[in-house]
Amino acid sequence: MSAEAEAPTKFDPNNDPAKLAKIGAFVTKRLDSNPLVQKIDVPELQAYVYQGFLGKRDCDILIKKIDAEAVPSTLYKGTEQAGFRTSYSCHLNRWDADVARIEARMSDTLGIDNNFAETMQGQRYQVGQEFKSHHDFFHPSQSYWEQEGPRGGQRSWTAMIFLNEPEEGGATEFPHIGIGIRPQAGTMLIWNNMKPDGTLNYKSLHTGTPVKQGVKHIITKWYRQNNWLELNTAS
Repeated sequence: MSAEAEAPTKFDPNNDPAKLAKIGAFVTKRLDSNPLVQKIDVPELQAYVYQGFLGKRDCDILIKKIDAEAVPSTLYKGTEQAGFRTSYSCHLNRWDADVARIEARMSDTLGIDNNFAETMQGQRYQVGQEFKSHHDFFHPSQSYWEQEGPRGGQRSWTAMIFLNEPEEGGATEFPHIGIGIRPQAGTMLIWNNMKPDGTLNYKSLHTGTPVKQGVKHIITKWYRQNNWLELNTAS
């Protein structure tokens, strides 16, 4: 669907370009000032790599949790397509001491209050499993937006950590901008799902390519426009 086809007919406070642009500018400044974070030099996407963000011990802790809890991955109702997302996944317990510690480090790196983030999701890809090309941002034209919009608003940034290295395959590729990131244990990949002006960045389309040999484990954390935790724990 084109950006024009999704242009809102009226202002949507849960998909507010001004707020999203402000978040984007703050995170960009924070990442650009961190000497441990490398900016990916592409003109149409704000993307960064933080090599060695997690050590082996923490990677192993998360892998064990994923393997214990993962179930077949799902898609939002109304967007289901056979063979589109064939991995296993789980939402990790944000109150678990290790999960909370790692989430806090991730959010501090981006400079976003962790309450604005969904609980990290763990994913496991075995041979042949993949996640075809998709956006992390929400499409306001889709029926699921009626539920997701009030539950934290639009997704701003994505932070993904590779926990291990499959022998072959499993790269995260951005086909519109011609880059691919090979899984490297402990590396965190960060990108803005919005353009600098806070509108949807369709160039952020990405895919988890099929694993050809071995197993890939990752965790993904999505940050929202609004306070996700507050809106999802209110009585």
